[in-house]
Amino acid sequence: MSATRRQLIRALALAGSASPWTVSARLDGVQPRFSVVTPDTRLAFPRDHGAHPNFRIEWWYLTGWMDTTLSDARVSVGLQITFFRVATGWQRDHASRFAAQQLMFAHAALAIPGRSRLIKAERAARMALGMAQADETDTALRIGNWQLIRDLTDRYQVRISDSAFSISIDFQAQRLPLLQGEAGFSQKGPQPAQASFYYSRPWLAAQGEIAWADPDRTRLIPRTVRGHAWFDHEWSSELLDAEAQGWDWVGLHLADGSALTAFQVRSADGRALWQYARWVDAEQREIDAPGNSEAVTFEPLRRWRSPRSGASWPVVQRLRVGSRVIELQPLFDDQELETRGSTGVTYWEGAVTVSEAGRMIGRGYLELTGYAQAMRI
Repeated sequence: MSATRRQLIRALALAGSASPWTVSARLDGVQPRFSVVTPDTRLAFPRDHGAHPNFRIEWWYLTGWMDTTLSDARVSVGLQITFFRVATGWQRDHASRFAAQQLMFAHAALAIPGRSRLIKAERAARMALGMAQADETDTALRIGNWQLIRDLTDRYQVRISDSAFSISIDFQAQRLPLLQGEAGFSQKGPQPAQASFYYSRPWLAAQGEIAWADPDRTRLIPRTVRGHAWFDHEWSSELLDAEAQGWDWVGLHLADGSALTAFQVRSADGRALWQYARWVDAEQREIDAPGNSEAVTFEPLRRWRSPRSGASWPVVQRLRVGSRVIELQPLFDDQELETRGSTGVTYWEGAVTVSEAGRMIGRGYLELTGYAQAMRI
């Protein structure tokens, strides 16, 4: 076990939390206080591209389909990269550089056609002693040799190096941030506190290089890639209702240039506690957005049971948004992520294609949580 990993485990233990998804424990009988998400706050950029350390948890999330050549054939590869920042709630006023006031985690995964499982890696470190950083003025995240940085041209640069793969891709934003919910105030339950600040950037033009090893080789083979990606940035201190088990979420690019965000928060018995959808055209104009209503439904059509976690994941889904009915099919079933070395959460994060009336109309990513264990933030 590395010294960094030992330090992180000790920091988590002292924080009284087995993972960043769990509400932090009281210290000396006092519950740590974090900033509250309120509907009267207006997001401002570039400041809100950066970190918000007074909130409990925050994530920056990139997904996309990258086109490349594999065995002399054109193929599409799924890509997911997520950076998390977690405030531990302890020693917030402690001046020591060793105090684990903030923790950083990162997950990355590739979905390669013809393979039965994701190629994945994870990182974890505390934001101390130069091990990790999250800038508060703009997107500038780093854990060791993993980094996600936004520059003055509104381009996101991802550089990740791991024994399993490497990623060097630039993602050029093509639109201004799309504020989710009400001007960025995104409710996740019936109580006002059950909310996050949330914006998306569905239109990122991606270009760069990914390297991974073929099954019969150990050397990483670089491949030039191009594609389109989706970026989310979200932060909160209290996200889910006490009844909530987890959520289903999609970020989809459609062939007509439109983009769809939709999610539901579920109870343990599968009931939808909260639903939301926002469907916008290529100019970010609303085209079919019922918002928080019963018109948004996720219907499982087929499940896949993981031989590792035992979770039954609804990997094929029918999604109804207003009058539209679409179906989601995974690139392959086993896109489960077990993150025992970082957040400790098992979830399904998968590249999916989108069809309507039997015709393929787009592709994107489906995220499923709460099927292996209840999510607690």
